[in-house]
Amino acid sequence: MSIYAGIQRTNRGSIAGAIVALTALVGTPTAGAEKYPSRPIQVIVPFAGGSASDVVTRIMLDHAAKSIGQPFIVDNRPGAGGNTGTLAAARATPDGYTIVGSGTGPVAANKTLYRDLGYDPEKDFEPVSMISVFPIVVVASTKLPVKTLSELITYAKAHPNQLNYGSVGIGSSQHLSGAYFEQLIGAQLTHVPYRNIAQYGADLIAGTVPLGFQWLPNVLAALNSGGARPLAVASKTRMKALPDVPTTAEAGLPDYVASGWFLMMAPKGTPKPIVDQLNKEFNASLSDPVVQERLTEQGAEGPTASPEEVGKFITSEVGKWRDVIHKAGISQIQ
Repeated sequence: MSIYAGIQRTNRGSIAGAIVALTALVGTPTAGAEKYPSRPIQVIVPFAGGSASDVVTRIMLDHAAKSIGQPFIVDNRPGAGGNTGTLAAARATPDGYTIVGSGTGPVAANKTLYRDLGYDPEKDFEPVSMISVFPIVVVASTKLPVKTLSELITYAKAHPNQLNYGSVGIGSSQHLSGAYFEQLIGAQLTHVPYRNIAQYGADLIAGTVPLGFQWLPNVLAALNSGGARPLAVASKTRMKALPDVPTTAEAGLPDYVASGWFLMMAPKGTPKPIVDQLNKEFNASLSDPVVQERLTEQGAEGPTASPEEVGKFITSEVGKWRDVIHKAGISQIQ
């Protein structure tokens, strides 16, 4: 109801009284309305502390906190492939004081992998910004007689179901990237899921699981030791951390573009000015040379994007991984 709705008389005194009342209610531009943010902002990270997602999110938030004037409090809530924490964020009050830094699984692939997430990543959130992207690196044990991506493809076709590749689990970006690779080259590989990625590194070097579609941090020790070699990076541009490694397009497989990624979202209904402010702060952080260097050290890259671009990216990734999962015949979870 308008503040003027209860005014019945129009004499000078009543008008003056209304003006006084209006002034008391509105006051100065900052009275009655908090400047955002006026208190710490909770950031739910639906993965374990110390994980790649946690590390890169904290790198960005540490920088953004200095300019936004309030601390970001990271709340790690792992569980159900990232679904538990993402669901909690979907149910949070949309006031800008609870946001979520989620990733490929709970925002894209899990919409197809799980029967019921309890949330819809495309409908229950306001896209805010990117956090980081981990391009998939195609790696092979030096025990495997291949030195290029084209040689790997030829070998895989000649040895159907005999070439093992490792991942951090069924439905992970590494698993799905392997399935996507199979579909593009028309060859059958064998997926070997690990609970502990450190175990995979040893098997990669030994040649028992000689192939991987991995984030760089997961195979960096194997590469540095000379036990494995990078064949290609599944991104449109070369990685800063691996400048001498060709992209998949340069190596002859242009359609193979895959990555693990993390982005920031807010509960549906969060005011657009708040979303835009957070986007501005996070993009400024990702553009900072020190932040870029720290992300590169983690094997990640920090692209900037508008909320609208992030939304389109989410929809594209949901569709992409839905098709891969269906074609691979991966059973639903739950």
